[in-house]
Amino acid sequence: MSSVSITRPVPSEELRHRAGPLWSVAAVLIAALVLMPVITVAVMALNPTENIWPHLLATTLPRYVSNTLLLAVGTGVLAAAMGTGAAWLVSMYQFPGRRGLEWLLLLPLAVPAYIGAYALADFLDYSGPVQIALREAFGWTSSRDYWFPAIRSRWAAVLVLAASLYPYVYLFTRAALHEQSGSAYEVARALGTGPWGLFWRVGLPLARPAIAAGATIAMMETVADYGVVSYFGVHTLNTGIFATWLEARNPGGAAQIACVMLIVIASLAVWERIARRKARYHQSARQSRPIIRQRLSGSAAWAATAACTFPFALGFVLPVAVILNYALAYPQGWLTPGLGRALWHTVTAGGVAAMLTVLLALIMVYGVRLSGRSLPRLLLPVTTIGYAAPGAVLAVGILFPLAALDHRVADAVLAATGTDPGLILTGSAAAIVLAYLVRFFAIAQGAADGAFTRIPPSLPMAARSLGQNSAGVLRRVFLPLMKGSVGSALLLVFVDCAKELPATLLLRPFNYETLATRVHERASLEDLGNAAPAAILVMGVGIIAVALLARANLGLRKD
Repeated sequence: MSSVSITRPVPSEELRHRAGPLWSVAAVLIAALVLMPVITVAVMALNPTENIWPHLLATTLPRYVSNTLLLAVGTGVLAAAMGTGAAWLVSMYQFPGRRGLEWLLLLPLAVPAYIGAYALADFLDYSGPVQIALREAFGWTSSRDYWFPAIRSRWAAVLVLAASLYPYVYLFTRAALHEQSGSAYEVARALGTGPWGLFWRVGLPLARPAIAAGATIAMMETVADYGVVSYFGVHTLNTGIFATWLEARNPGGAAQIACVMLIVIASLAVWERIARRKARYHQSARQSRPIIRQRLSGSAAWAATAACTFPFALGFVLPVAVILNYALAYPQGWLTPGLGRALWHTVTAGGVAAMLTVLLALIMVYGVRLSGRSLPRLLLPVTTIGYAAPGAVLAVGILFPLAALDHRVADAVLAATGTDPGLILTGSAAAIVLAYLVRFFAIAQGAADGAFTRIPPSLPMAARSLGQNSAGVLRRVFLPLMKGSVGSALLLVFVDCAKELPATLLLRPFNYETLATRVHERASLEDLGNAAPAAILVMGVGIIAVALLARANLGLRKD
C-alpha cells in the first residue's frame, strides 16, 4: 500500500510543550489498537499450543499456497488486461458509448465478488439458461451428451475475481494516461507508428507503474477473498484458516496459516514498490499538451465499444440481472424473517465502525502533525497494514485477546458483585466493529491526511493567536473545512464494512447476521431467492460509493 506523507505545520513552542505529549500518547495508543491483531497473529503463530507445521507442510499447506498463488497471478493478469485495455480505449479514442462507459466501467466495484460468483454459477450451471439453451438447440438430453467446463473451479474463480477487481487497474491506468503529455503520442504517429505500436511502445511503458499498482491491489484482494473460493470449492490459505480454526479447533494452526497469508501479502506489496521504483518516467517542465482522442469508425469503433462493454457486463450487468431476476421471481424473499434484523445489524455495526474509524484517524493524524516526536510519525504509515491484511487474519488476531479480556472482566465483576455479566465484547458486535476499524483504518487515515494538507497553515496559526488551544483549533477551524472529506471517508468505510464477509463470519456472535453473511449463507444453500434482497441492498450502498468515486476521479462534468 502507498505510504502516507505528513506535512507538519510549526506550532508555537508553548503550545507544543503543553499539548504535544497528550497528542503523542493518543496517536501511539491508536496505532497500538490498529496493530494489535497483526502482532497477536505473529505471537500465536510462534507460540502455538499445538504445533501443526509438520502436518500442514505434509498435507494441505502446499495445496493452499499453490491455489492461492495461481488465483492471485491469474486474477492479476486478467484484471490488468481488462483494466488496461479499457483505460487505453476510453483515453485515446472516440467511439460509440465512450462517454458513458468511462464511468460505467467502475461499477463492478459496487458488486462484491461473492455475489458475482453466485450469479455466474447460476447463469452457466447445468440448470442455468446457457446450458438449457444449448440442450434445446442441439437436442441433447443430459450432461453426458456434451462437454461443458466445470463452473465451480479455479478458472471460474479467476474470471469472477478479475471481473470484480479490474476497476482498480482501470482507474489507476486511466489517471496515468491522462497525466502524460499528448506530445509523445503525436511524435510517435508522425514517425509512422500504428495503433498497436503506439500502445506497446509508448502507452504501456508510460502506464506500467500504474498498471502494477492496480494489479497488485487486485492480487491482494484475491488472496483475502473467502466468499468466491469457498463457493467454488477452491482450497486457499483463507479457507484453510476457516477449516483449521472452526473444524480442527486449532487456533494456533490458524494463526500459522494467517502468517503465511501475511507473508504473501507483504511480498506482493514489496513487488509492487520495486516495480514502480524501476520504472521512472518524467514529464517535461513545460505545459503538457492534452491527449487528442482519435475518432474510430466502422467495425473498429464497434469493436472498441464491445471490448469496453465486456468487462462491465461480466462484472456488473450479469450479477445485477441474475439477482434482480430472483428478486422479482421470489418477492416473498423481502418478507422472510431476519432480513430486517440483518439490515439493522449492518447499519449499526457499519455505522459505529465508520464513525469510530474516522474519529480515531482524525485524532491520530492531527496528533502526529502537532507532535514533534518521532515515534508517532514512524507508526502512522505502519497502521495502513490493516487494509492489506485479510479479514480472516484480523479475526484470528482480534478474537483471542478480546476473549481473554472478556474473561478477566467477567471474573472481576463476578468477584465484586456476585453477578456474572457474561461475555461483553466477544458476545456482542464489539469484535466485529474492531475488525472493521482495523481493516479500513487506512481509508479514513488517507482521507484525513489529505484534508489536513489542503488547509493553509495560516488559518490554524491565526486561531492559536486568538487564544484557541489545539482541541479548539481542530473543532473550530479544521473540521468545518474538512466536512466534505470526512463525509466521504465515513461513506466509503461504511460501504466496505457492509461488504466485509470473512471477519464478520468468524467474529459474529451466535445468531447474528449482517447482509453480507445472509447473502453468503443463503447462496451456499442454493437459495438465491432469499439471498437476492440482501444482495440488492449490499449492491445499492456500493453503487452510491462508486458514484462518489467516479465524480471525484473521472471528472464526469468535464468532456
